[in-house]
Amino acid sequence: MNRTRTLLHSAAALLLLAAALAFCGPQERASRGADGSFTELSLILGRPTDSSVTLSVLSAREVEARVEYGLKPGAYTEKTEARTVRAGVPAEIEIGSLKPDTRYAYRLLTRTPGKGEFQPGAEGAFQTRRAPGGTFSFGVQGDSHPEREGKMFDPALYALTLRAAAKDALDFYFLLGDDFSIERLIERGTVTQDAVNQAYARQRSFLGDLGRSSSIFLVNGNHEQAARCNLDGKPDNPAAAAGRARIAYFPLPAPGPFYSGDAEAVPGVGLPRDYYAWTWGDALFVVIDFYWHSAAVVDNAAGSRAKGGKGKAEKQADNQAGKGGGKGGKGGEGKRDLWNVTLGDAQYRWLAKTLTESKARWKFVFCHHVLGTGRGGIEDAGLCEWGGKDKTGRASFAEKRPGWELPIHDLMVKTGVTIFFQGHDHIYAHQELDGVVYQSCPNPADPTYQAFNRDAYRTGDVLPNAGHLRVTVAPEAVRVEYVRSFLPADEKGADRNGAVAHSYTIPAKRAGGVK
Repeated sequence: MNRTRTLLHSAAALLLLAAALAFCGPQERASRGADGSFTELSLILGRPTDSSVTLSVLSAREVEARVEYGLKPGAYTEKTEARTVRAGVPAEIEIGSLKPDTRYAYRLLTRTPGKGEFQPGAEGAFQTRRAPGGTFSFGVQGDSHPEREGKMFDPALYALTLRAAAKDALDFYFLLGDDFSIERLIERGTVTQDAVNQAYARQRSFLGDLGRSSSIFLVNGNHEQAARCNLDGKPDNPAAAAGRARIAYFPLPAPGPFYSGDAEAVPGVGLPRDYYAWTWGDALFVVIDFYWHSAAVVDNAAGSRAKGGKGKAEKQADNQAGKGGGKGGKGGEGKRDLWNVTLGDAQYRWLAKTLTESKARWKFVFCHHVLGTGRGGIEDAGLCEWGGKDKTGRASFAEKRPGWELPIHDLMVKTGVTIFFQGHDHIYAHQELDGVVYQSCPNPADPTYQAFNRDAYRTGDVLPNAGHLRVTVAPEAVRVEYVRSFLPADEKGADRNGAVAHSYTIPAKRAGGVK
């Protein structure tokens, strides 16, 4: 039976690969040259504004590249300057002087540097900032964990999830963290910049169809190990290597006229682009991060590997898959003092200012998890700087966070946050507390279709993996849909790939915003 299932999954993967190649232009297909190398292009859109967007180009061979764009596919009236893209090194092409609230079509053209004519290749689309009063959609996924293949990750299933999202013409798509784990590199003592880069390049290979027409936004997770507690002042430090790869391989926003965010540079990295915010249509989007701002370990420490045995990352993967005698438990909480986990003063002040001053009808906050650790949604929302109380229930916020106005949850309630999105728990769970929706997001590629950490959720609508969320924002309401993903061999009854397993609507009369 297992052999039959494996063969069916392999067949499904081959079919998806064939479909992907058929979709690609000639410059984008993987091809084997005389020297045995592959030639491939990867395109990822990012940091859109009201008048610009950035296209990150990754090529396996050195090329000159430029972008042609216009208001309709095939009617490309404008073009960028050509630039050289080095082999294996992402290059950013900024497309500027755009009209706001406009959908553009584009195509990438390439040639061997200085030789021949530019050849048309991949085509895509992008959207500039929506005007208030319009309707648009964005997507969200939980932890993909590509390093856990066979336990929590199936590449063919992940491809199905991302292709389903690509069909929806989403303005942007959020990855909520644990998408670029480098822990096994740390545990095995094999961290190099090239090795870390490969983790980011691999994720790009999956995001190709989606990322060429939907801007990608990243949220920092615990398994990325891009964290302040890991810095040691050395340029080859794993955290610094992860930070450099993150901003090299994905065009993330930095503070400026359009985006606000983290203006404090990280040694060996520069601006980490870990927390940021912007307004789009009637909505405010806010991404926050605990990992670059806590001196203490937030969730799990990487780097301890018993000789001849499994490291912490591998043991945790086994536990999550039910193979190690555990269930994932309470993440990294243990007996640690969670008051040591913090956004930090600067990020908290920025968050309070951003939420308070925004007049947006809808407000969405994205983070890897409540406090960056633990299990559950509203179950942990009363703790420490998030809720103001210690584990015994004693109110300690004023003592532990002098100068802070409110715990984070109370701040979200006061300023009318619509939905708080989190990952980390590998489960779909829709909950509500004091008018704020807490939405835990499912794994997009889990072939076991489990509801990991189910016992941590005492209330709410809880469903198993796998899939992604489609969120439609309109003046009158926000609608959230859980779009399921199933491999062909696993479909049965109502379990169908692309089916909406759960949905809910938040009417405008409940919308937040400062009154």
